[in-house]
Amino acid sequence: MSLPVSTGPVRIVRHPDGVVELLLDDPGRGNALDLRTAEALRDRAGEVAADPGGAVLVRTTGGSFCVGGDLRAFVGLGTETGAYVHAVATAAHVAVQTLYALPVPLVTAVRGAAAGGGIGLALVGDIALAARSARFRLAYTAIGLTPDCGASWFLPRLVGPRRAAELILTDRILTGEDAERWGLVTRCVDDGELDEAAHRTAAGLAAGATGALRAAKGLLRAGDGDGLRHHLAEEARSIADLADGPEAQDRMASFLASRGRRKTGDGRTKAREAESVS
Repeated sequence: MSLPVSTGPVRIVRHPDGVVELLLDDPGRGNALDLRTAEALRDRAGEVAADPGGAVLVRTTGGSFCVGGDLRAFVGLGTETGAYVHAVATAAHVAVQTLYALPVPLVTAVRGAAAGGGIGLALVGDIALAARSARFRLAYTAIGLTPDCGASWFLPRLVGPRRAAELILTDRILTGEDAERWGLVTRCVDDGELDEAAHRTAAGLAAGATGALRAAKGLLRAGDGDGLRHHLAEEARSIADLADGPEAQDRMASFLASRGRRKTGDGRTKAREAESVS
C-alpha cells in the first residue's frame, strides 16, 4: 500500500517497493511555480533527501508537467517584481540542487507542457521519460527573461552548446519524440504508458544493487555539484534583474493579455494554466 505523507501543491508518496515519489499536484494551474509552490517543492525535496528510499520518482498530476513560472504572480508588483522572482527562483533552485545531489537514482516523468522552470525540473533526472504529448519550451526570451532552474546548465551538457543555444535563444518547441532524438530525455513512450513505465523504471532501480548504484551515481556526479550550485545562483540573479526592467514587465503583461483573449470553442477563456510561460 502506497502511503501519502504530505499534502499541498507538492506531495510525497512512499511506495512499498522502495520508490519515493515527489508529486507536483496542482493541475488546475498546470503545476506553475509561484512562491508557495516553489517553497513547497524545496521543502518536500529536502524531506525526500533525508530518506530517499531506493529510488526517487518525480512526476505530476494533470495534463502538464510544469508550465514554469506563474506570470500572474509576477506582474503588477512594480519595483518588487525582481525580489519576488528571485525568491521563487531561489526556492526552486534549492529543490533542483537537492534532487541533483540525491544519492539514489532519480527518474522524471514528463507529459504535456514542460516550460520555463519545468525544463530544469524535467532534466534533473538520471533517467527522464517523456510522453508523446510532451512539449518542451524554454519560453524565457519570449517574455524578456533568462533561464532558471538549471536549464542553461543542463542543456549544453545533454544536447551540446549549439542545440542548447537554439532552444534558449529561439524558443523552439520540441515534442516528446524530438526530445528523445535530441537527448533531452532517455526515451519517449505513449501517454497511457508513462506513469506505469516511470514507476516500473524507478522500482527496478530501487530493487537493484544499492551500493553499486549509489557509487555509480557518485561517479557520474563527481565534481559537478559546486558548478551547478554556482550556476543556479547566477541564473537567479539574472532572471531577477531582468524581471525588474520595463522590457520584461511589458512582455509578461502582453503575454498574459494575449492569452486572456484566446477563447475555447464554446467561448470560454482557456484554462488557468495558460497564464504561464507554456
